Amino acid sequence: MMVPGTPGPGAIGIVAAARSALFVPGDRPERYAKAAASGADVIIVDLEDAVAPDAKAAARAAALEGLAAGTRALVRVNAPGTPEFDDDVAALTGPGSPDALLGLVLPKVEDASLLRDVASVLGPDRALVALIESARGVRDVDSITAGAHCTRLAFGAIDFSLDCRSSTNAAVLAPVRSRLVVASRAVGLAAPLDTPTPDFRDASVVESEARLGHSFGFGGKLCIHPAQVAPVHAAFSPTVEEVAWALRVVEINVASGGAAAQLDGQMVDAPVVARAEAILSISHERQTA
Repeated sequence: MMVPGTPGPGAIGIVAAARSALFVPGDRPERYAKAAASGADVIIVDLEDAVAPDAKAAARAAALEGLAAGTRALVRVNAPGTPEFDDDVAALTGPGSPDALLGLVLPKVEDASLLRDVASVLGPDRALVALIESARGVRDVDSITAGAHCTRLAFGAIDFSLDCRSSTNAAVLAPVRSRLVVASRAVGLAAPLDTPTPDFRDASVVESEARLGHSFGFGGKLCIHPAQVAPVHAAFSPTVEEVAWALRVVEINVASGGAAAQLDGQMVDAPVVARAEAILSISHERQTA
């Protein structure tokens, strides 16, 4: 059995808490530093979709070199069943695996046994992100999240829509988004990462789609360009209006001694106070990060 390398501190915690996860093509190592400096909570060196078939081996070598040089990152390996999958996993998890490797992103996950097998060579202190991109993956998401191997889910809407021959319209994908959020919450996983927004030129579009994901209960979003990081962070942080509302709720709760009260014609009871306190806690974390 292969012996995993030793990761840097807090790999699983870093991945579980990330609001933004920025892809960088594996065969473009000159972009690694820019990605790391983008402000993204975590970067993902991509060996799959962003890399042409004849550049897979070069991308893997560049990823290993970047990790060895200290670039802390997740790596998205090629899909299970492809010739590159076994080579990717073996190179990244074998003896001498770079300490900077935070973990792996597994594309097109449809079977919990895949996570178990990869986790056995990855080691317990590295993250394993399961990318759900198919009807089978959504159908079996409860078994995928049930074990101790999955750190977090992520949603790949474009591949899912291709598999189902459906639109990528938000209303069409709403049941899938809810399914992933509920499956994660039910077993205590970090809220999943939402699908990337193809448009990286218009920050308002990115922020709007990120806010949609946030409204469903996602905890962050996959990004494909450094320009998307700031609007994603804004979307997953409380607004000024939300913080002001939360402060008023807490003040009223203190004044009432914890009894039910009202604010602007709406009941303020224990669940409302808990929501307000959560907003203030998140706001404080964002300001001190």
